[in-house]
Amino acid sequence: MATMSLHTRMLVGFVAGVGFGLAANVFAADAGWLDALVHYVADPIGQLFLRLLFMLVIPLVFSALVLGVVEIGDPKSLGRIGGKTLAWILIVTTIAVTIGLVVVNIIQPGRGLPPELGQSLIAQAGERGAQIAAGREAVSGISVLLNIVPRNPVQAAANGDLIAVMFFALVFGIAATVIRSEGTRAFVATVQGVYEICLKLIDWVIRLAPYAVAALLFSITAKLGFDVLVQLARFVATVLLALGIHFFVVFPVLLRVFGGMSPLAFFRGAQPALLTAFSTSSSSATLPTTLKVVEQGLGVPRRVARFVCTLGATANMNGTALFEGITVLFLAQFFGVELGLLQQALVLAMCILGGIGAAGVPGGSLPVIAMILALFGIPPEGIGLILGVDRLLDMCRTVVNVGGDMVGSVVIGRSEPAAEPSPVP
Repeated sequence: MATMSLHTRMLVGFVAGVGFGLAANVFAADAGWLDALVHYVADPIGQLFLRLLFMLVIPLVFSALVLGVVEIGDPKSLGRIGGKTLAWILIVTTIAVTIGLVVVNIIQPGRGLPPELGQSLIAQAGERGAQIAAGREAVSGISVLLNIVPRNPVQAAANGDLIAVMFFALVFGIAATVIRSEGTRAFVATVQGVYEICLKLIDWVIRLAPYAVAALLFSITAKLGFDVLVQLARFVATVLLALGIHFFVVFPVLLRVFGGMSPLAFFRGAQPALLTAFSTSSSSATLPTTLKVVEQGLGVPRRVARFVCTLGATANMNGTALFEGITVLFLAQFFGVELGLLQQALVLAMCILGGIGAAGVPGGSLPVIAMILALFGIPPEGIGLILGVDRLLDMCRTVVNVGGDMVGSVVIGRSEPAAEPSPVP
């Protein structure tokens, strides 16, 4: 198994977990040994994987957001391109997440399980239950706005208050762009080192994912049987539909209205980068191809292409942010956790920031998703469901991420009067 590629091993883990779980559900649903196997073997393996993800959340989010803001920089010092790029990232990511939330609310892919079964699954999540329930009650009214600003950022990090940590990282990054000193540059270099270490740790943790997928899916399917597969298929269809709307509707409108380019001409010219993104599932790995395509195939000036695409490979994650929003709401529906309008607005904000802070590598968004789930009382064990089908979805959302970088380059390049990008027929 070690000689297989990671996504192949994850597929094997998915099939094994589902297959053995369904068999156990059909032939030994009430057996005592099955409860013991789930309690003493499958659940601990899954929990170990989730704990490793939680371990990386705070350093990853803090370092990624600080670096993202520093790379964007002060719009005044960067000039028009910096300000336009910042606006593009925030606006288009907001549109993407909004599409995802609307689609998942309309289709409701997680509905179908009896409410009492969802509550029993939450209760089985262990000691987190009471803590999570208390946290959910606090997420309401004016307290949401006040809690965005932490009294103690260290305490917020220890308590897993992700939105407060994100706010602190944002203002910290803004201050780092204003202060141009030797000490600040050394600090940013240190944060870059922390970020790179987090990426390596994520790579190591993701290598354990096939075993975690098998264990988590065995636990869930042993309890739920075939019903879980129906919910999973509806989830995949919902994600693909939302990604398709953003890619084939929103992007062409932006290209035609603000970029002055034919969408068909764009897709023809962007094809090499989109295919590379689909095959690698990594915006960072696709960056060399993206730069070549944008400059030579789409006629975007080099200074615009290099700035927008390089920054976009780490900060402009439309597809990832959309996926995070759908995943949170799907698992909320799956486990019977009701999220009101205010809570969904908070999910929207966290996914936008999470998209900026997500690593441009396969699995880079998993720690953020895990922490958002815990914040809203949704058992993180549900990640096992998502990981089982994540390879296809990761490939598709990476295409949307890279496509967003290239569309942004075209739009911003056209808006630069001195740039005069070459028209593409």
